[in-house]
Order: sequence, then C-alpha cells, then structure tokens
Amino acid sequence: MNMATEKNNDTNSQDNIKPNTPNPNATDDHAPQDSWQDAIKGGEDGSRDAGDIDLDAAIDADTMDNGNDQSAEAAPLDPLEAMTAERDQLKDQLLRSLADMENMRRRTERETASARKYGHTNFSRDLVGAIDNLARAMQATTEAKADTSKGPMDEAMVALLTGIELSWTEILSVIEKHGIKQVSPKDEKFDYNLHQAMFEVPTDEVAPGTVVEVVQHGYVLHDRLLRPAMVGVSKAVQSEKS
Repeated sequence: MNMATEKNNDTNSQDNIKPNTPNPNATDDHAPQDSWQDAIKGGEDGSRDAGDIDLDAAIDADTMDNGNDQSAEAAPLDPLEAMTAERDQLKDQLLRSLADMENMRRRTERETASARKYGHTNFSRDLVGAIDNLARAMQATTEAKADTSKGPMDEAMVALLTGIELSWTEILSVIEKHGIKQVSPKDEKFDYNLHQAMFEVPTDEVAPGTVVEVVQHGYVLHDRLLRPAMVGVSKAVQSEKS
C-alpha cells in the first residue's frame, strides 16, 4: 500500500516537471557581446541594439575627457604677464603712430616749401620771353642816346627812353625778388648745366672752353634752370701743318 502510494507520487511529480524552453521574444540585457568584431559589424550594418558598443560615442567621450584633463592641468595665465604684454603691444603701436605722424609732418613741410619756392615755375618760364623783348628795347634806347649824328632828341623821345629804362630797372628788381635771376656767362667757364653751346670760336686769347659770346641770356629760378644761356665757346687754334 505504501509502495503504491509512493509510485503514484513519483509519477505525478514527473508529470509536473516541464522542460525550460527559451522564449524567443524574451531579451537578456545581461548577455555580453561576443567580440569587438561583432560590435563593429553591427555598427556597419546600421542595426545596433541597446547593448551594442558605439565606437564614435566612445571616441568622442574619450576626447572630451582628455580635453577636460588638459584644461584642468593647464596653469592659469598670470595677470601681471598679461598686462605687461598688453602694455608692450600698445607701446609699439604708439611709437609707430608717432613715427608716421613725424614723417608726415616733415614730408608736408618739404612739399609746402617746394610749392612756395617753385610754384610759379611755369609762369616764370613764360615771363622770360617778355623780359628778353624789354631787354632789346633797353639796348636800342642806349644806342639811341649814344647816337648824336641826328642831333638832339625831342622831349617826347627822351621821356619814352626814360620810361623804358625805369621799366627795365623795375622788372629786374621784381624778378630778382621772386628768385628769378639772369644768367650772363660772358668770360666764364662753360657749364653744361646752365649753358647751351651754339658754336665754337678758335682763339688763343682765352683758355679753351670759355664763353666768349652770349647770343641769348639764360634764366634760373633759385637753383632750377628756366632757360639755358645760348653761348659761343672758345677752342684752341690748330697749328698749320708744314
């Protein structure tokens, strides 16, 4: 009786035991990845599960950690050094600005002085022609006064000649006041900067290269040539061959 009861109990126990079959829909969050290759493969396929390793995120996180560590390790800039560097930079800018201003001031002074000194160059160059004509009139006046073959001149002619002489004296004073000077190089050494040789005169009376005749006077404005003097220059006389 007892044995039959135990047998029935064993049978019932075996019937109650069922095999533990896996559920295909169940997920095991604690299941480890098989390998890094599988994680990379899953990333390449674009189908990552919740447990897959994101390499990009891991690299970014590692980079951020390294940057934070370096920022934490970098020593803060000394305020005194920063102020000193800024002072040196501002000082350099100030010195450069002062040098530029000084150069501009000097250049402006030179340009102003040059404009004041040579601003009327074109007018002076045009004026010398009228001065030449007045000089010819003055020469004719002198010759007329010296000629007494025709008898004494009447008062009108004398007044005319006197007026020409006064005009000539006045014009010479005015042009000299404004820096215009006449170049009359008679008996001077020929200077190609101021003279223009028109012809040569063979002579032994003066040294070769001397101005023996002035065809037309020259003029200068301060140290700038307005018109060269046209002159005749001496040269050595060649000895006749025997």
